[in-house]
Amino acid sequence: MSEKKITVMIQARTGSSRLPGKVLSRIENKNMIWHVINRTKKIKSVQQIALITTDKKSDQILLDIAKEEDIIGFTGDEKNVLNRHYQCALKITADPIIRITSDCPVVDFSLVEDMLQFFLTHNYDYVSNIHPPTYPDGLDIEIFSFQTLEKTSFGAKLKSEKEHVTPYIHKHPELFNIFNFENNEDLSHIRLTVDEKEDLELIQNLYSIFSPKDDF
Repeated sequence: MSEKKITVMIQARTGSSRLPGKVLSRIENKNMIWHVINRTKKIKSVQQIALITTDKKSDQILLDIAKEEDIIGFTGDEKNVLNRHYQCALKITADPIIRITSDCPVVDFSLVEDMLQFFLTHNYDYVSNIHPPTYPDGLDIEIFSFQTLEKTSFGAKLKSEKEHVTPYIHKHPELFNIFNFENNEDLSHIRLTVDEKEDLELIQNLYSIFSPKDDF
């Protein structure tokens, strides 16, 4: 078996009911997904990055972007997102896995590094900063071992547990050793994720304020 690698998995698709094609929206002359990848590349300890999308024809463009950015592109089941993560992790020997979604174009790479170091030096199956959230919405990070993902993939039976990756973990604290990484101040009321047109405009404004710096 190949050597295990600390891996970021960026979940992305072009279809979005509220803001179609949002991952390809332009922010300072780059696609939104480019900014997510660019920030992820700044996480010091990460050994590989995978952009995981669906096998739909409309998402082929994301595989092209992955190739351009010299990261792994992976496609899988559109509805069973949990299995998509598991199959990708199996193929690229990802362990541990850092899960980031494509609607977080200001993901904080230094926070990811802090959480990763915490995960690597403590005996937890799953570490996140979202249960309950104390960081701004859009800085959501989940880190878990391959073993945890495998256990979840085989244990999850409900449609809702397969459409998302980690509900089964949260529902079964008796099966997993879980830790919530908290900020010293609750900033969860701040919104830095992109779901609506107004969210995108806010992020575009933020990037233009800091331009040409893109790692604020």
